Amino acid sequence: MQLKQALLAILYTAGEQGVTIATLAEVLQTDQAALRQQLTQLQQQLNVDDAKTLMIEQYGKKYRLLTKPAYQGIIDKYLCNEQASNLSQAAVEILAIIAYKQPITRVEIDSLRGVKNSSSTLQSLQNRRLITTKGRKEVVGRPIMYITTDEFLNYFGLHSLADLPDLANFQNESKQQALNIDLFSEK
Repeated sequence: MQLKQALLAILYTAGEQGVTIATLAEVLQTDQAALRQQLTQLQQQLNVDDAKTLMIEQYGKKYRLLTKPAYQGIIDKYLCNEQASNLSQAAVEILAIIAYKQPITRVEIDSLRGVKNSSSTLQSLQNRRLITTKGRKEVVGRPIMYITTDEFLNYFGLHSLADLPDLANFQNESKQQALNIDLFSEK
């Protein structure tokens, strides 16, 4: 595997969060100076070629793979397109968790869902403006906290979060359905 392709793959996967040189060095088992050099070369290659739609930018200590600003209009159209407005099951689960538990961190969301990493779905929901960040939790690592937006309310036809169905009703229905299951019926 070539280093440039590995860098692009990691930058793509890191998404909006970006990735530090230290993390890249650890994952790729390469020294930081070599990585800086490769990142600089990749930045120049992507920025010089007008046919390329991506660019690498450094924000503080993190590098991010981004779409060039010239494509912002077409991306906005795509995100507003009806096909793009359909939400995956994972996205709906995450929105429900955030709506009822906000503000909440990614790790807390992942724990409730029983998955390892919801970062890409969270990024997608942020891109659609259904969630946003609400500061950082005052714990070790200071993780980002997420909340729903007014766009979330609009998308689901709600006036406020108070319009959300009561969770107790769902829990009671779920318990009732579990009691009504006949394990010995023939179907």
